[in-house]
Amino acid sequence: MELARLKELLRENGVVGAGGAGFPTYAKLTDKADTVILNCAECEPLLKLHRQVLELYAEEILSAFTEVLNATGAGRGIVAVKAHYTKTVEALESVIGGYPELRIFRLESVYPAGDEIILIKTVTGRTVNPGELPASVGVTVINVETMYNIWRSLNGNPVTDKFVTVAGEVKNPLTVCVPIGTKLKELIEFAGGLTSDNCAFINGGPMMGKTVNLNETVTKTTNAVLALPENSPAVTSKRVSPKISLLRAMSVCCQCHTCTDLCSRHVAGYPVEPHMVMRVLSNGGKGDIQSIAGSMYCSGCGLCQNYSCPQGLSPKTLIDEIKAEAKRNGIKPVKGLKALEHTENEEYRKVSVERLTMRLGINKYDTEAPVTGGFETGTVKISLLQHIGVPAKACVTAGEAVKKGQVIAKAAEGALSVNIHASIDGKITEMNDKYIVINRT
Repeated sequence: MELARLKELLRENGVVGAGGAGFPTYAKLTDKADTVILNCAECEPLLKLHRQVLELYAEEILSAFTEVLNATGAGRGIVAVKAHYTKTVEALESVIGGYPELRIFRLESVYPAGDEIILIKTVTGRTVNPGELPASVGVTVINVETMYNIWRSLNGNPVTDKFVTVAGEVKNPLTVCVPIGTKLKELIEFAGGLTSDNCAFINGGPMMGKTVNLNETVTKTTNAVLALPENSPAVTSKRVSPKISLLRAMSVCCQCHTCTDLCSRHVAGYPVEPHMVMRVLSNGGKGDIQSIAGSMYCSGCGLCQNYSCPQGLSPKTLIDEIKAEAKRNGIKPVKGLKALEHTENEEYRKVSVERLTMRLGINKYDTEAPVTGGFETGTVKISLLQHIGVPAKACVTAGEAVKKGQVIAKAAEGALSVNIHASIDGKITEMNDKYIVINRT
């Protein structure tokens, strides 16, 4: 298939990055890359779905991988998977012999191995400069579930469902494929309900996920619903006040440098120095303000706040505030910066996922979450913006009967956007410029 046709197909079928922010996949594909990496790092603790999807659909995913390589002209395809995902590796090894252009790269169990900047450097040795895209070094990175959706798209199926891991304080941790627009509350119920009355809920992983209420719904980027104790560090760190964080930094930060030493982007050669940000903010904005500019390239991995700081301070919260304020004022990251090719003692600055899980106090929840079928829902509330870019525009009317897979919102013309599809058969009972509700009939 020609690249232009593949891009058109993915836009029509609503394929976006299923493992991160939801960047439309058609816009990611380029004939400028010589290497495509399939990302199965799944670096967040407790999440299981990517390794499970790759294990279950290894043949389908690798066949789609080959189609992507053929369409883009990339000569090399690499499946990046953690070595300890033994069942997934075995499933790959059983079929990869039929795909001579593909090979397996075994990753260490470190966090955040799935950050595409870090993944590219680990797998290829190439360094993406701050603010540049992976294509600048001839690489495209595609998540496992995204590639599965590409395979489905090639076989005439749009994106209507999402695999989600449900874990934490639930009776039966599991991974389940559900219609997009399903309430998170229904996933908790499907997992047998809660085992504690004192829970907060995270959409995504414990490090980079967001706290949510259970009336929110599954989107194309929902990877997990975690029910964790209210006093869990994974929860409390997301609720820290920036004002209090600043006061604590001013009174307690000893400039030990540990937050910077273990910063994943700093280790990757980026000018991100959390300890310097803490110093400048503690001094009322005086000092090396270049560190403030460099912090715009923070990935938000959370290591500085949830793992590194011996004082329990909150560099990430303050950096997030800086980035948010810059965005509000139209300030963009400095361009033209160069990443360092090598960082001193790089090998000794890696953070074990096992140790991170223990530090977060969630190791008891790191149990099997088997893929389970049989989920059904009677109502879905489908967001019209589930991707980076411009929202899709509704093309149906209230009261209209729709079928699963039918386009209900069209991609914005001439903009970064994709189609949105009905995830169940039913009737549209409510709609506006932000969402469409479908009740099963």
